[in-house]
Amino acid sequence: MNYPIWDIPLIGGGLLIGFVAIIHVFVSHFAVGGGLYLALTERKAIKENNKALIDYLKKHSRFFLLLTVVLGAVSGVGIWFTIGLVHPSATSTLIHSYVFGWAIEWVFFIVEISAILIYYATWDKLDPKTHNIIGWIYFAGAYLSLVIINGILTFMLTTGSWVNIPFTEPSKKFWLGFFNPSYFPSLFIRTGVALALAGLYSLLTATRLKDENLRAELVQYSGKWLVPAFILIPVAGIWYISVIPPLAREISMGGAPAVTIFAALSVVFSFIIALFAWLGPIKTPRQTSFAFALGLLVIGFMVTAVTEWVREAVRKPYIIYEYMYSNSILKETAEKINSLGTLNVAKWVSVKEINDENMLKAGEEIFKVQCQSCHTIDGYNGIKKLVSGWSETYIDFQLQHLDMLKGFMPPFYGTEQERKTLAKWLYNLNK
Repeated sequence: MNYPIWDIPLIGGGLLIGFVAIIHVFVSHFAVGGGLYLALTERKAIKENNKALIDYLKKHSRFFLLLTVVLGAVSGVGIWFTIGLVHPSATSTLIHSYVFGWAIEWVFFIVEISAILIYYATWDKLDPKTHNIIGWIYFAGAYLSLVIINGILTFMLTTGSWVNIPFTEPSKKFWLGFFNPSYFPSLFIRTGVALALAGLYSLLTATRLKDENLRAELVQYSGKWLVPAFILIPVAGIWYISVIPPLAREISMGGAPAVTIFAALSVVFSFIIALFAWLGPIKTPRQTSFAFALGLLVIGFMVTAVTEWVREAVRKPYIIYEYMYSNSILKETAEKINSLGTLNVAKWVSVKEINDENMLKAGEEIFKVQCQSCHTIDGYNGIKKLVSGWSETYIDFQLQHLDMLKGFMPPFYGTEQERKTLAKWLYNLNK
């Protein structure tokens, strides 16, 4: 409520963040797993004195460099840009609570970027063992970057004891939030995802090789990278589900039908990848085509998309669990807002007092503050269609019991007059 609202017509801020974040997650996890793939496979090539494999890795590293450094870096900046505008309050909390965590992550990111640039530029210029060490340095930087980011991301759902520690104890608050209940299961899941994506991406480049023997060998080798991932991910996934808040678990298991469908799709798509990876690259590598590998990679993107969407969705009605609601209202300020009113507390509104002349304008301002972080008017999750056919009285009833009727929505905070004003504005959308 301390920042102006960024209005994004039709798609809304949440969907925009989702688009950028899914692309970044897909690329960044490959940056981790693919780094391990390069380092391990180069080590294998050096031991076997396999020049053909080294030549393949040179080409694969160029593909890796362009994808991770260019698209990964651009999408990473895109995430900061979008979250800073859509959810400035939450972004501010993350920065102030984990400033040293972000600083450490940026150091690892610099190591990561520097190492991959040196790695690609020094093929045939350094002795093989030294070159391989640079590959391992890259992987270390990339994985440690994931280790830090994972702590901050998981904290947003499983805040644990963090919410009870005052900001006057920053060190204790940092570590309790960082090593939160879902930290390790999430880290194991993301490690599995990184391994799986390394295999899926390398399948794509391996199927383009002209040497049939090398092609078959690398296709099978790449396919086997998915095996540990599909052992690790289900086990860590069950662990993760067991430690998240009960409401989040309920939302993913029937509490919100759309979220439940996406969660089910995540499992189905993962099973399809595992099955076809076994039947194709692992069992019949010579018959595995580029189109087949591309299809598996596309399904892998779909798994990433639905899984990340579910991870974000189950955090509702909060953006930082038990601390800040998805509309950026702090839980601890609820009584103040109920007493003083939304319009008096919010800084960036044009209406402070409601009267007969400005009632609809006031209702629109209340909508922006209370609802627009999740709802558009006519587009994605459009409120106009949702309230179509409802009477003004029924809309007001819904507003009074939002958190009871829809557990994934924040309660309405504000005065009775403001609630009725919002109900009137919503009712008038369809008149």
